[in-house]
Amino acid sequence: MKDIHCHLLPSVDDGATDFKESIILLRKAQKEGVTDVVLTPHYIKNNKYNCNNEKKIKIFEKLKLYAKSNNVNINLYLGNEVFLDEDVINLLKNDKIKTLNNSKYILIEFPLEYILKNTKDIIYDLIRNDYIPILAHPERYRVFKQHPDYILEFLRMGVLLQCNYLSLLGVYGKEAKKTIKFFLKKNWVSFLASDMHHEGNYEIKKMKKKLKSIVHNDIIVDDLLINNFDKAINNYDLGIKG
Repeated sequence: MKDIHCHLLPSVDDGATDFKESIILLRKAQKEGVTDVVLTPHYIKNNKYNCNNEKKIKIFEKLKLYAKSNNVNINLYLGNEVFLDEDVINLLKNDKIKTLNNSKYILIEFPLEYILKNTKDIIYDLIRNDYIPILAHPERYRVFKQHPDYILEFLRMGVLLQCNYLSLLGVYGKEAKKTIKFFLKKNWVSFLASDMHHEGNYEIKKMKKKLKSIVHNDIIVDDLLINNFDKAINNYDLGIKG
């Protein structure tokens, strides 16, 4: 598996608290068969989780050295999980936030309980500027749990979906589990990721078994866990799902 969303860059958000915890989690990931990881710390404007690119890159380079010296053989890339804000284009231009591995793909998140009135305008602005938004964990947002078909509006705009695979195992509750299954059956999801924050179990073997019972297509499983990851970080097109 290749993991496009996690919070293992230490001391920058609510994820790994220090390098020691980062290495512990990367070792667990490696043991479970994870070969590549994009570190996507939260960026929330006017919040304590707003580490700029200069600082992130310094920590990232240090983590890579720590990983190598601790025999962690995972390919590491840098990005952000950006809390959607009308200033997102300026944040990109001013080198405050990162796309995934400097590609055109940007991981975004909404508030869990509501959607901002100008959400579509912000997304259109990203797309007009040649960015491709990837929406993190849509199965966890109240509006999509209540009305999963509403996600189609965003898919047709060109937004891609990244679901948390632990939702399949009920980690985020029954509604999130039901919603991710609905999205997967519709073939609306482009990526499955861990969204790992702190020490926990990756449960990848258990997840794959569950996933194959829903999708019934090994090619789609490989796309969700490996192939689409490669396309995104290498800046290739994935296409519109909706």
